Amino acid sequence: MYASFRSIGAYVPSEIRTNQWFIDRMDTTDEWITKRTGINQRRIASKEQLSSDLGVEAAKIAIDRAGIKCDEIDLVLCATISPDYMCMPSTACLIADKLGISDVMAFDISAACTGFIYALSVAKAFVESGMKKNVLIIGAEKLSSIVDYTDRTTCMLFGDGAGAAIISATDNINEAIIDVRCSADGSQKDLLMTPGVESGEKQFMQMKGNETFKIAVRTLTNDVIKILEKNNMSNDDIDLFIPHQANYRIIKAVGDALEFRDEQKVLTVDKYGNTSSASIPMAINDCYESGRLKLGDTMLLDAFGGGLTWGSAIVKFAAK
Repeated sequence: MYASFRSIGAYVPSEIRTNQWFIDRMDTTDEWITKRTGINQRRIASKEQLSSDLGVEAAKIAIDRAGIKCDEIDLVLCATISPDYMCMPSTACLIADKLGISDVMAFDISAACTGFIYALSVAKAFVESGMKKNVLIIGAEKLSSIVDYTDRTTCMLFGDGAGAAIISATDNINEAIIDVRCSADGSQKDLLMTPGVESGEKQFMQMKGNETFKIAVRTLTNDVIKILEKNNMSNDDIDLFIPHQANYRIIKAVGDALEFRDEQKVLTVDKYGNTSSASIPMAINDCYESGRLKLGDTMLLDAFGGGLTWGSAIVKFAAK
């Protein structure tokens, strides 16, 4: 039994927050933001919208495209660093309830920007073990709720949104997810973090940008090299290289180091900003809806986030 990537869906809030919003409120310019980040705009959820609400809308699309019903889903995983509740209940439980999915496993994954790849790894393991048949994985973030809008070095980086996928069992090896690699290093925890409740600090994201940039480029590049070598594959075997959409400079540095052609690279950070765990599924969905991603295509996913966490995946798009 193999795990297959059956469908993709995404949802973004209606509010578009351009760079001008930040220019009007702090000492910055469009040139400074664009040059450092590559971001022109990001989506912002309303006060009433929670991460679970964003995740539900993305999940509905993924479920419909997979051609299954909610009662056929036997596991719900949600990757998020901006949950509806601080500790419990999990956002996955809330999404399952809002979808009418009951009496199945549902839990959150906290792996920051690598969250969707972590969820993909867990889903693959459950399916290939025979324990589950249809797994709903979601990356859902309302990062605007944990951003310090007085910190000009980080606040313009982040946006809100959600992406979802269905991972299903198949006996066809040609439809199988080829490989997933995930790892972590807690000794670098201070580079990307949100203070705890007992710290006395406000629970806003904090980042050491320069140090994070250097480690991210090196780690992302090395991880792709390792997963390609392990599977006896080369750049030419990849149709779409879809990295975490954190920052244009990181994406360009990694893409150039790995010598991917422009037609292989996927870039959506300019219109969505950094949406953490939702970033990769949102980018996959953009490719699907634009016709760039087709049945049988091979995607290489690559992410790096707070923890530190990182991961890569080589995935066949096996839509029904």
